[in-house]
Parts: sequence; C-alpha cells; structure tokens
Amino acid sequence: MRYLVTGAAGFIGSHLCTVLLHQGNEVWGLDDLSKGKMQNLEHLRGNTRFDFIKSCISQEKYLKGLIEKVDVIYHLAAVVGVKHYVEDPIRVIDVNVCYTSRLLELAWKYGKKVVFTSTSETYGKNPQVPFKEDADRVYGPADTDRWCYAISKSADEHLCLGYAARGLPVVIIRYFNVYGPHADSSDYGGVVNRFITQALSGTPLTVHGDGSQTRCFTYVDDIVKGTIEAGRHQEAEGNIFNLGHRRETSVLDLAHMILNASGMKGEIVFQPYTEFYGSSYEDIPRRLPDLSAAEQILGYDPAVTLEDGLMDTIKWYRNKADRY
Repeated sequence: MRYLVTGAAGFIGSHLCTVLLHQGNEVWGLDDLSKGKMQNLEHLRGNTRFDFIKSCISQEKYLKGLIEKVDVIYHLAAVVGVKHYVEDPIRVIDVNVCYTSRLLELAWKYGKKVVFTSTSETYGKNPQVPFKEDADRVYGPADTDRWCYAISKSADEHLCLGYAARGLPVVIIRYFNVYGPHADSSDYGGVVNRFITQALSGTPLTVHGDGSQTRCFTYVDDIVKGTIEAGRHQEAEGNIFNLGHRRETSVLDLAHMILNASGMKGEIVFQPYTEFYGSSYEDIPRRLPDLSAAEQILGYDPAVTLEDGLMDTIKWYRNKADRY
C-alpha cells in the first residue's frame, strides 16, 4: 500500500511512518517542521520506500501530487498543545480547519481514503464519563481561548462527515492523552513527557491545579496500532472511534509514578492554572473513553500498561541525553 502521513516528523506521525514502513508499505511524509523534528525520522534515512517532503499542507502544488499517488491519507498535521491554544487561537483555527478543508477537498476529488486524527478535547467538559462517540460536546464561553482547539477539531469532524456523505471514505479517530518517545516535553507538550524531563533533570515536577484531574494515558505503540487499523477496515468508514486506555490516573499520582520509575528523589510543586496559562483557561476534571466501538470494529485493545510505558519512555529520554 501507498500512504501519505501529514505531520510525519511529529510525535505520533514519526511512529506511524516507522510502523507502516516496517510492514512493507511505501510512505510519503509531509511536514513543515514548525513543530516536528527531523531527528524523529533520522532512523528512516536511506529507506528507499520513504520520501520526506518539507512543506506545509497549504502548499497545494505538493499536496495535490502526493494525494494523487497514494491509497490512504493519515492526516495528523495540526497545531496541538494546550499552551498553543491559549496563546494563538487564530493560528489554531487557520491550520486545523482551513488547511484540513483543502486536504479533504482534494482527497474527495481523487477518491482517496482519509483517516483523520481528532481528539478527546472534542468532548469538552461533558461530565458524563466514559465518553461515547455520540456523546454531547459541552464547551465553555467564547472568551475562554482554551476551547478553540476543541472547536477546530469539531469543525474538522463535521467536514469529514460532510465529505463522507458525498462518498469520501473517511474515518475519524479521537486520541486520548498519548505519551511516549519523541513527544514534546516542553511547556507546550503533554504532561507525561514534561514530568519525565523534569524528573531526570532534577527540577521539581510542576502540577497544575491540585493534581486531582484524571486522564487515561495511552502509550504511542497502542495508538499507532489503532490508527493503522482505522485505515484498513472498510466498515469503519464514515464512523468515529475513541483510541485511548481504560485506566484512569490522576495527574498527581502520575507524578509520583514517574519519580518512582525514574529512581529520582524529586520534588512536586503545585502551580495555579492562571499563573501558567493566564485567565483564559478552563480545565477538565475527568477524561475517560468508551472503547467498545474501536474494540468491535478495529480490534483495538491497548496492551501497554502505564508502568511499562513510563519505563520505556524514561529509558528513551535517558538514551537521548547520552546521544546529544
């Protein structure tokens, strides 16, 4: 098979490219490197079945040619990271909605299947957990910039379903708190990788709020398996699937787990949301997926425990520190 992966140099995109190539496929990776890193793809250098194109998906001269030659498009390119949502909502909406709209239009024109990567953020602050794919989306006020990402991805989902009604084979998958090697560990990245780099550097682990907020942390290998299966099952087309883990863990418990797994005697400090994000932020107390649809149609079954995933990720960061 021939695949296009947008956001190929990013965290999940680089893992997806690796597995697709390992399975014997041809892969074209597209990334403007505004967030993705070439070192995430360094191990693929010299692979004759992989072509990397440095370009934004807004550059139609590249995008059109790539879409024409592939069988399936995995669309991962997006502005992500909660701090980005708060700081630059215009860019979030421009990239996530406008660029995605053009990609879907070209995919529909050439009849190419699309797997669109959405997010658990689309559920907003709906208190009814676990979240089923047809659950209500509950968002905060328009002057709280934190919701711009969720709304941009919801708009994308409507675009996908609109093109599905026109005959485009498209699958929507919603990721839940993915972590692992290659993830962004800066202030703009996920909490797992940020905690790990803080622990290994001997700096205090910074918990926003009181740490009681819970998430279902999902190792990237499980996410990649589910993502690939979403592109292979015809019965998945026109549907939405949660991809995450069943285990719910508080952020404070996560901090203690990372300190224990790393063997570091670090400190945990608490920081108010307003101090880090400003006043335009609202947190979600619980986020738990219902995985039954993905289990039944995609055969999705997350196998990596949080303990094992954290150990593998910590090991990767330690090896990375030795290399660079």
